[in-house]
Amino acid sequence: MSAYCGKYSDELIATAAYISTPGKGILAADESTGTIGKRLASINVENVEDNRRALRELLFTTPDALQYLSGVILFEETLYQSSSTGKPFVDVLKDGGVIPGIKVDKGTVNLAGTNAETTTQGLNDLAKRCKDYYAAGARFAKWRAVLKIGDTEPSELAINENANGLARYAIICQENGLVPIVEPEIIVDGSHDIFTCARTTETVLAAVYKALNDHHVLLEGSLLKPNMVTPGSESPKVSPEMVAKQTVVALQRTVPAAVPGIMFLSGGQSEAEATVNLNAMNQLKGKKPWTLSFSFGRALQQSTLKAWSGKEENLGAAQSAFLTRAKANSQATLGSLNVDVVSGASAESLHVKDYKY
Repeated sequence: MSAYCGKYSDELIATAAYISTPGKGILAADESTGTIGKRLASINVENVEDNRRALRELLFTTPDALQYLSGVILFEETLYQSSSTGKPFVDVLKDGGVIPGIKVDKGTVNLAGTNAETTTQGLNDLAKRCKDYYAAGARFAKWRAVLKIGDTEPSELAINENANGLARYAIICQENGLVPIVEPEIIVDGSHDIFTCARTTETVLAAVYKALNDHHVLLEGSLLKPNMVTPGSESPKVSPEMVAKQTVVALQRTVPAAVPGIMFLSGGQSEAEATVNLNAMNQLKGKKPWTLSFSFGRALQQSTLKAWSGKEENLGAAQSAFLTRAKANSQATLGSLNVDVVSGASAESLHVKDYKY
């Protein structure tokens, strides 16, 4: 394949490599205004810009937490916001050694001719937006495609449509200086077993990397954000070791070694589950040519959100909770998770059926 080779090539490779630094991961703080509103509503906090900014500031300014992060995915509003001291959030992150990223998709819509499967919007003006986001300080991007497991799903149409959408997004990002995080999420909804999820994950990832190659995407300057291979939400749970084995084997069979980092989404797992499963993957023996890390949203924020509850006097407790989660997931990327650290994590399931950002 003839991969992208332009003025940003070296920068893309360096950025993707940095984000993939072992011991570091990504905080996904890219919830849309509607989605963060639901989070705030759960703690009886009004969904207004000041409160959204306050929550993000709480996370970004937690003492010692940024050392465990290599990137933060922002929503467009947050990219242009500043802290209460007037310092742009982009600079807060950069000064902490963290690369700012940006969510660039515009959500999903039903894919005609399928059983309520979806495709992702946002390609039409993507090049212009990427150029603007790069000028604002972003250096990587995220685009989420959603697939589901059912009696006849995912269909070949949905797999190919979403694979090609991800590939088009990825090359547009690279041409405008942003490292693309490719996110083909197979949602956990359903009663399927882990082996069905494994087969589906392999099929989807194979199609995605075929499309990325067809579109000449520079794999060394890209990242993957997949689901972990788990049973469906209505099926009995399995051990972390089983999740680790099935996930890593699916990746070994489909993801080229040129990709520097695989940053898992939590997919509605509890804070504890997501961390323990990631740790088990990094303890698993075998060939793993990529960094296995995290790009968690809910699984990094749930305990923090509850501890904060929108009250200034709870800031210290909330930041302590976030630091604990960031440190635990950093350890998990190295396969050295301290059981005492994870014992304080929430075991509450964060699954939301048909989850939308």
